[in-house]
Amino acid sequence: MNHSTRGMRGMAVAPHALAAQSALAILREGGNAIEAMIAAAATSAVVYPHMNSIGGDSFWLLHVPGEAPGAIDACGAAAAAASIDWYRSRGAEAAIPFRGGLAANTVAGTVSGWEAAHRLSRRALRGRLPFARLLEDAIHYAERGVAVTTSQAASTVAKATELAPQPGFEETYLVNGTPPAPGSLFVQKRLGATLRRIARAGAADFYRGDLARSIVRDLEQTGSPLTMDDFTAHRARLCDPLTLRHSLGEIHNLPPPTQGVVSLLILGILDALDIGKVGSGTPDYVHLCVEATKQAFRVRDRHVTDPAYMKVDPRTLLRPDNVSRLAEGIARYKAAPWGAGRPPADTVWMGVIDGRGCAVSFIQSLYHEFGAGIVLGESGIAWQNRGSSFSLDARALHALAPGRKPFHTLNPALARFKDGRVMVYGTMGGDGQPQTQAAVFTRVAVFGMDPQAAVSAPRWLLGRTWGQKTDTLKLESRFEGGILKALGEWGHDIEILQPFDEAVGHAGCIIRHPNGVIEGGADPRSDGTVAAF
Repeated sequence: MNHSTRGMRGMAVAPHALAAQSALAILREGGNAIEAMIAAAATSAVVYPHMNSIGGDSFWLLHVPGEAPGAIDACGAAAAAASIDWYRSRGAEAAIPFRGGLAANTVAGTVSGWEAAHRLSRRALRGRLPFARLLEDAIHYAERGVAVTTSQAASTVAKATELAPQPGFEETYLVNGTPPAPGSLFVQKRLGATLRRIARAGAADFYRGDLARSIVRDLEQTGSPLTMDDFTAHRARLCDPLTLRHSLGEIHNLPPPTQGVVSLLILGILDALDIGKVGSGTPDYVHLCVEATKQAFRVRDRHVTDPAYMKVDPRTLLRPDNVSRLAEGIARYKAAPWGAGRPPADTVWMGVIDGRGCAVSFIQSLYHEFGAGIVLGESGIAWQNRGSSFSLDARALHALAPGRKPFHTLNPALARFKDGRVMVYGTMGGDGQPQTQAAVFTRVAVFGMDPQAAVSAPRWLLGRTWGQKTDTLKLESRFEGGILKALGEWGHDIEILQPFDEAVGHAGCIIRHPNGVIEGGADPRSDGTVAAF
């Protein structure tokens, strides 16, 4: 078992090593955590293309010592033309397609999040590095190339037949019609030129300039309903995170349209159940985490959507009386029934803490692997399919409506402990995100594991996430046989995964201690690392 990486002056963790190193380079130049995360986000969008893109969405959770935490919602809304009738007139009767131009129905918010974060860095942290500097690594890797990861190669093999017919996919991601081999060179010159343009003209060009007009032209050719007016109207939004009062401190996450409240509910339920008494290496621990997940998911599936359409204040869902009621509904040795989960999703989570103690928990996504599967001809941008999660049933919780924000599984987390520690943590993976967050948090905060041990330890997944389609309780094979046997006897429908299975996500965690020591762990299931100095 590898131990946590430790440093004093700054640390970054990412599911691709080059993204973490881009952040570290900024920290070494005197940049702050926000500036470092912009660099990591830009690099990640180039070097991990099956997981995220500048054609996707992102969310930021920010901590500055002595101040209340803040957040940035960089999620794009549905096109003004995207109505239920519009889709039905185009042959989509039951559901919005997951691939192609019809799936590309929401504005990509990621670049606006970078812009909002950079402004906030200058205003609140006296950030001095120019926006163009923060994109330098990403531009280099796009124009000069980067080695294909095992994860990208495997994802391309799995999706090549499905996605090859989509505009731009084959010429961008395949080599003579064949998925690239791990270690081969992957070059994205059009995307490099686009990033250069953003570095020169600013992020506003993505939404209101010539770049925006180029993007809209290409989207229109794929059948997307997005127009220039949709891009012009988009802005990233500063918001207040949700907060759970935990026995060990405060835990923060993003408000709707994300499922941040779900991640907080799970941890609140486990706190009410006094999870520390059962021991981290027991079937009781996994069982209670899974049952808490079921309770929280039921709340999510009744209430959580675009906040403009919610009928309850998400903060009321975190009240101690509500959390206690959910905890009381859990049977200690009997699995509750479980139905279908949400479709798979792909994402990157990254964290940065600088020497001053400023911390960023960040997540960026395309939704499904390679998003809508389309790559825009002029700009080389892969576009998300987040809007395929809308329903064409007007009575549904997530019913499609023009200008509505889609539900997001994305939810970066941050904890501030009573003992003075600050922790950023998170993962990729749809329904798996709240579950892995629960595992990482409890293993570190309740059971005293170091970040690397907590991230590396065997994990579970109830339902579906990246690369999975069944709704079983999936457990990595490294769990002891006695744990698997007990869980089966208690009524869990068990499926065994590989020892270190990518299906349970690419997690990461960084903690800053009161004495200034920073320690972190990166997921061995990913291509990532911890970079520190």
